Amino acid sequence: MLDFEKKLFESLKETIQTKQKTAELCSAEIEKSAQMLADTLRNGGKILICGNGGSAADSQHIAAELVVRLRSHINRPALAAIALTVDSSILTAGGNDIGFDNIFARQVEALARPGDILIAISTSGNSENVLRAAQIARKMGVRTIGLLGKDGGKIKNECDLSVIVPSANTARIQETHIFIAHLWCEAIEELLFPEFFQT
Repeated sequence: MLDFEKKLFESLKETIQTKQKTAELCSAEIEKSAQMLADTLRNGGKILICGNGGSAADSQHIAAELVVRLRSHINRPALAAIALTVDSSILTAGGNDIGFDNIFARQVEALARPGDILIAISTSGNSENVLRAAQIARKMGVRTIGLLGKDGGKIKNECDLSVIVPSANTARIQETHIFIAHLWCEAIEELLFPEFFQT
């Protein structure tokens, strides 16, 4: 029979350790990427985000925090962010007509402009459709941040900057990805709207 309490505390210990290791190894990349995102928005650009599965949900989560807001007491203007994972007609037409590997790259081609930024999310670092989105972004002069796991895979080589969660466990990587995304959103709000944080 499953010892649920033991499993709970083992998983909790592992997720804490993953976040601590990420803080130790990736703090400079997290800070720099937050600044890149804030600068993009300050200069009139937009943030595009893509990923598969749980990373697709994270893409939508991040876009929602930016377009609406992260903290309910910060009544700031909307910020331009688009999750490339939400339009079922584009995704199914793209998957059918040009292949699933191209569903995000096609949207980057259509929607991105120099001055925008792409967040490419992949726990393995090797998701082909995310890789192709990063590749076309680079060709278009659109900067890319990789939010990755394991060793960063192929995608890290196509990004201007990557935050690579030092874990091989998909669940722990995903938990840490959204933790990083929340840090980004907090930093963006504080960098762009300091008037809400003056004491």
